[in-house]
Amino acid sequence: MKTSLQRRELLKFLAVGSASSLLSACVTPKSAGSSAVQQLGHVIIVGGGWGGATAAKYLRVWSGGAINVTLIERNAQFVSCPLSNLVIGGSKKIQDITRDYSGLRALGVHVLMDEVTGIDPIKKQVSLQKTASLRYDRIIIAPGVEFLFDQIKGLNAKAQQTVLHAWKAGPQTVALRQQLEAMPNGGVFAISIPKAPYRCPPGPYERACQVAWYFKNYKPKSKVIILDANEEVTSKKGLFTKAWNEQYKGLVEYRNNWQATELETNSSFHTVVSDLGDKLKADVLNIIPPQRAADIAQQVGAINANQKWCDVNWITMESTAVPGLHVLGDATLAASLMPKSGHMANQHGKAAAAAIVESFNGRTPQAMMMANTCYSFITDKDVVHVASVHRYDAAKKTMLPLPISTGPALSTEPNALEGVYALSWAQTVWADMLS
Repeated sequence: MKTSLQRRELLKFLAVGSASSLLSACVTPKSAGSSAVQQLGHVIIVGGGWGGATAAKYLRVWSGGAINVTLIERNAQFVSCPLSNLVIGGSKKIQDITRDYSGLRALGVHVLMDEVTGIDPIKKQVSLQKTASLRYDRIIIAPGVEFLFDQIKGLNAKAQQTVLHAWKAGPQTVALRQQLEAMPNGGVFAISIPKAPYRCPPGPYERACQVAWYFKNYKPKSKVIILDANEEVTSKKGLFTKAWNEQYKGLVEYRNNWQATELETNSSFHTVVSDLGDKLKADVLNIIPPQRAADIAQQVGAINANQKWCDVNWITMESTAVPGLHVLGDATLAASLMPKSGHMANQHGKAAAAAIVESFNGRTPQAMMMANTCYSFITDKDVVHVASVHRYDAAKKTMLPLPISTGPALSTEPNALEGVYALSWAQTVWADMLS
């Protein structure tokens, strides 16, 4: 008998606080801050993004300070990929989506700015670029994705300086915005989308909307061309296509089955070439390359699915290839209808933290529900969303989405109220991760 989820239950699960309560139900926190807390072990976390930062926080909180946590992150600050398209569209600044790690430090997490150069799962040791090697009892990697630039001929290191992906929020986000500002009214912005799976399925289409919103208001003679390697829009298809055909009519052109395989450049414009030999010139070209789990996952031997992704035990988030190593976020081989999203990585982080706390206390980890909400900005204020809840299926050993019996999990149309919800969601999840 299928389990369906009522609309009221869905909203409850999607609330970050409710999710935290649900996941913490299986652990027995000790009083945080007690000087008499007996240490249970040392966990190293590689990557301080949505999954890694969340895991670091909840390992400390749910163990009552009994687990020593070291978070290794190359960047001094967290910059959110969700909402970063608003910076490209011009309604937000990069500072609006940037946070620091002071909240995690206050919880007792040792935040180390460094680069991991290797992991030895036999010796349980991490090698670092700047500091001495560290030993661990358990290790979590939340490394994100590696961009496969070599799959697009001509997209070499020099070309990457001007043909940006901006698919990791930060300096390239700001640089792409500056390219749009410098582009003449009447110019062409083209965005190239790789075949799925890739990080944040609706993200490229949201970006197209944000650029179109900017053009509509400030450069109305310009055009957005979407070059999609997929057969159709991979997320929120009806909502995005309606926006392009109505709100941005004449500004946006969508081309499916258009896989970028080559790049030609000159001083004034870029030309992208498809697998069928079609060519397109653009004043600003935004190529999002194909992706796989990041190099550190490959180095440690955790990539064991399609030579791209890391298969995991969904109860513990532990790698099926490397015992004692847990993998979170975009690097994982996603379960059915489970997107590579920030919110999903946040849920992975909680599941891994709960499982490790249970294991260190000699108890058997239990499967957790995971929820996801993904908001997409159609304009600077009007937003659509998709939401889902996923439950572990013991027979299939994977997470499966729950059917929703009352009310849609997808917006019916863009509206400003959902824009308010989206901004509130971001503030809430950032606080849930980092403080």
